Amino acid sequence: MQNRRVVVTQRFFDQAAIAWLEGAGCTVVQAELPAGQADGNLSHEELVAMLDGAAGWIVGHARVTAELQAALPDLRVISRRGVGYERVDIAAARTLGKVVCIAAGGNDASVADHTIALMLAAGHRFRETQQNMIAGNWSILMGSDLYQKTVGIIGLGRIGRSLVQRLSGFDVEILAVEQHVDAAFVAQHAIRLVTLDELLAQSDYVSIHAPLTPETRFMIDGRALARMKPTAVLINAARGGLVDDRALLAALETGQIAAAGLDVFMSESDPDYKPVTDLLIALPNVIATPHAGASTREGLDRTNMVAARCVVAVLDGGDPPAPCVVADGRPRE
Repeated sequence: MQNRRVVVTQRFFDQAAIAWLEGAGCTVVQAELPAGQADGNLSHEELVAMLDGAAGWIVGHARVTAELQAALPDLRVISRRGVGYERVDIAAARTLGKVVCIAAGGNDASVADHTIALMLAAGHRFRETQQNMIAGNWSILMGSDLYQKTVGIIGLGRIGRSLVQRLSGFDVEILAVEQHVDAAFVAQHAIRLVTLDELLAQSDYVSIHAPLTPETRFMIDGRALARMKPTAVLINAARGGLVDDRALLAALETGQIAAAGLDVFMSESDPDYKPVTDLLIALPNVIATPHAGASTREGLDRTNMVAARCVVAVLDGGDPPAPCVVADGRPRE
């Protein structure tokens, strides 16, 4: 019988998705990780031991290196329960004949909702206000509206477009930076396409929704932050590494910008930045969450099922939905 063993190394993989995989003839193995540990903390050796003999892997944040893929000859499909894939060696997957998928469309709504929450919390200074109240100080801090402000969105992919839809009720002006323009969507929502420098200089809220690539790494650096208004709020719910966190810390401490809402941090991939993260999240003008934007019950259920369907499609010899396929190294006739 064809190997249909599927290993899941992500937390919060729900029973409905497991039952669906089993109903499709798969044997599902849920990795047991210590409390507080994610698969991104697992060593090469631990991953090889867990995945030995598996045909499918539903992965979170583990580094899927060329060396790891070569050590797993039975592995046919790597399916991310998420949409970023910068930790997967895509070239190696193609060379080794593997398929790499993402859970496209599963968490767009959750991350867009989370972004709106960060905007409102930062603008209305929720954290500072509650800290003051806990200390017995009930004086009112002056916040700022999202209503009728200028919002700059860097990246109009699935999440960026979902954010645009949610912003419609706030009567904002939307500026955007986007290379691959959906002209109909831009026209429908009266989005003004501008350069990055123009977006930074004119926006009251800047929200980043770009992928992390060598070209976008540290796209928001000290120079970019200096272009922003002193009343502006920066939101990053995309990837750590898009923002130079050291420069952001300095900008927030000096009042170069007003506030930030952060769901991702450079320290997620570079431990040397941990002291910078600690200082950032301690600032009263920072609203911080631990890369939790997609982690709602509903969002995880959706992404779990998308990831599961991608695995089964490959094991059945078919094709996953095109937006989910990042690499397909299978030989074609």
